[in-house]
Amino acid sequence: MNIVCLDLEGVLVPEIWIAFADETKIPELKRTTRDEPDYSKLMQYRLDILKEHGLGIHEIQETIGKIDPMPGAKEFLDELRSITQVIILSDTFTQFAKPLMEKLAWPTLFCNELEIDGNGVITGFKLRLPDGKRNTVKALQSIGFETIASGDSFNDLGMIESSKAGFLFRTTDQIKKDYPQYPAFTEYKNLLEAIKGAL
Repeated sequence: MNIVCLDLEGVLVPEIWIAFADETKIPELKRTTRDEPDYSKLMQYRLDILKEHGLGIHEIQETIGKIDPMPGAKEFLDELRSITQVIILSDTFTQFAKPLMEKLAWPTLFCNELEIDGNGVITGFKLRLPDGKRNTVKALQSIGFETIASGDSFNDLGMIESSKAGFLFRTTDQIKKDYPQYPAFTEYKNLLEAIKGAL
């Protein structure tokens, strides 16, 4: 029994923090998991910048409301879900993801939670579990699933390496160079064909 595990940002929707960096004109917020493999370190860096600029959840959600899935992403996901089970494994947060999930027709999403005070200030975050993507794939395998995974960043490599088949999608040249064993695609039709071939 197969299940496909997909990353969200950079694969199905634009990077939320990059969109917010563009909106706020704070280039430091463009740093993502493509640049920093340690997710907790990256999030603390972001929270420090938000605090410094007096920004909170409401400003971020306003930006997210303007973000649409990447062209072709919903159609790709619809077709994939018609042939196999799919879970989106993301390091994003439930407070960010809801409007995007609606635009993608409510796929199953496993992600993290933000800690927010009464004024909308993001005070911290709770990771669902350490090394969440890899450990989720291992848990799925422990209950009888074979996993196929695809993502674009350092934090996706754990689930890709642990799966029976793994694919890079719209990743960086550096990751392609460092992990040549994983086929890398830039078009949904090619990724779909590769996943179908692995099922």
